[in-house]
Formats: sequence, C-alpha cells, structure tokens
Amino acid sequence: MNAIDSGMDARAATREKAARALATMPDDTVMLRAAVDLTRDLVTARAAIYWPDFLLSAALGYGALAVTILAGQVWLMLVAGLVASLALYRASLFIHELTHIRQGALPGFRFTWNLLVGIPLLMPSFLYEGVHTQHHAKTRYGTVDDPEYLPLALMKPWSLPLFIVVALFLPVGLLLRFGILTPLGLIFPPLRRFVAERYSALATNPAYRRRAPDKDLGRMWRWQEAGASLWAIALLASPLAWGWRPLVTWVAVLSIAAVINQLRTLVAHLWENEGDPMTVTGQFLDSVNVPPPGLFPALWAPVGLRYHALHHLLPSMPYHSLGEAHRRLVAHLDRGSTYDGANHPGMLVLVVRIARSTMRV
Repeated sequence: MNAIDSGMDARAATREKAARALATMPDDTVMLRAAVDLTRDLVTARAAIYWPDFLLSAALGYGALAVTILAGQVWLMLVAGLVASLALYRASLFIHELTHIRQGALPGFRFTWNLLVGIPLLMPSFLYEGVHTQHHAKTRYGTVDDPEYLPLALMKPWSLPLFIVVALFLPVGLLLRFGILTPLGLIFPPLRRFVAERYSALATNPAYRRRAPDKDLGRMWRWQEAGASLWAIALLASPLAWGWRPLVTWVAVLSIAAVINQLRTLVAHLWENEGDPMTVTGQFLDSVNVPPPGLFPALWAPVGLRYHALHHLLPSMPYHSLGEAHRRLVAHLDRGSTYDGANHPGMLVLVVRIARSTMRV
C-alpha cells in the first residue's frame, strides 16, 4: 500500500511540476519584441481576401448541403456531406476573426456573416463576441475564469473521448437553445436569465458563467438571438412540410463540423496549466502551431488557426498574415529558440501526447 501511495505521490509531484513550469515561465523578451517589430506591416485586414474566402466557403458549403439532401446515391451523399461539413466549418470559423477585427476595418462583414452563416447555423456571433477575448486576457488565460480552458492533459483518461463525443450533440443543443428555450424565456424571465448566463457562450469551461453584455453588444445580441430563434423554430417545424431528411441531414453535416472543430480545439493547446496565471511566454508554449509542410491542418485548422500559438502572441493579426509572420519569425530567431517550442508536426502527435499525459494522472 505504501508503494502505491508513493507512486501516486510521485505522479502528482510530476504533474504539479509540469503545470508550475508553464505558470512560472519567464517571458522571452527577444521573441516578444521580434513578434511585434517584424510584423508591423501585416496588421491590416484585407477585404479582398476576407470577402471572397468567406463567400466562396459559404456558397460551396450550402451547395454541397443541397446535394447531400437531394442525392439519390449513397456515395454521392457521403462525399457531398463531407464537402459541406468542411466548407461550412471554414465559413463558420470566421466568427473567430470577428472577435479580433478592429472596429470599422471590414464594413458590413459582421452583419453579412451573421445573416449568411451565423443565424442559419445557429451560431450567431454574440455567442463568441465578448467571450473569446477573455481567453486572451493575460490574467485569465488558463485560470478558472478562462471560458475556453480546461486542463485536459491533467484530467482523467475518459475526459478526452467525452470531450469529443459531446460535440456530436451541438446542433441538437443549438436547436433546443434557440427553438425552445429562447421563446420560453420571453414568457419566464428567470429562465431567460438562466439561459443567458449558462447557454449563451461557445465556451469550453463548463464552470463559466456569462455576465450581462454592455449596451452595444446587448443590441446586437437581441437581433441575432431573434433571428436564430425564428430559424430554429422553422427548422423544427420543417419535417411537417418536407419530411425528416433535410433536418436530419442539416444536423449530421453540422455534427461532423462540430467534431472536427472539437478535435482542433483539443490540440489547440497542451492544456498543462492547472489554474495559475501565466506569463505571455507560458501561454504561448501552452498553445500550438502546426505549420507547413503538412497539408491537412489547412482543412482541420483553417482561417489561420494552424498558427494558434502565434495568434496568442499577436491576437489582432489577420488570419491571412499569420503564415508570413511565422516565416519571418522562424527566419529571424535561432533554431531551438522559444518560438520553436510551440511548433508541432500534426494532430495525431498532439492527441497522443495529451492522452499519455492523462494516463499519468
């Protein structure tokens, strides 16, 4: 019994040491200064890139979704469904850019994105705006107040498959949230307050509670929620007119996209912090870049999210500039620098690393 206790104590000490190493990591001022100085000319969001990328992704996604619904052959339905999932996934991830784009940089982009993607996919931008920026707050990252952080590498092994499986039910949850709870909230104010606090954020941390929005976000929240609610009610009623296939296909396509996003989220960080505030360099090293030459990250981590660690250094950098910023930093900093420590070869290696970490807990 003493040997078992000693082994458990040793593993706990190793776990605590790894978590503390990130929390107490001193800032690499050379890297931080280079990240700013070398990229000053890359900070402008280019409308000529944002608009075509977003519109073409949405058009491809909806076109493939229509083929999936109407296809008479199984192979065509499966291929079109995968294309629809990937294209709509890419289009939906522009929600991340909306939270970081400077006010007025892309006139009309937020409204159009919500009209064409946010509301039809029941993911209006208010679910992310006012939430995601807290993940980037220096004193919040990796703490219990971070809406997007769980110490997954320090949790039990069963937490990883559960983390992925939950994503399968996201479309159903969104239908219930907007199609049922929102209308009921108009009748029962306490329910509305509960939904606003517990189910109005695309958050990873289940303990996160959302506060009331400020005036500007509150106005945006109201019209987006109204639009999403009307659309959700229409979707729930659609089998009466069109049968179940369109709705079931919509749910299936979005479930696949949600699982891909959850896998991306799983490897976006190393999840090795146990709640302590971290330095900027510690946050960077707990985050992940999956740079070229790999091609698959362009599918599962599109819109610049393959450079997630670099994004934590330069959160306002437009997605289309992150690749060039990465190349400049790699060329400028010595091999084996702190910057290299956040670069990883691919998803599988990262999943195995996190899974092995949970086995030691």
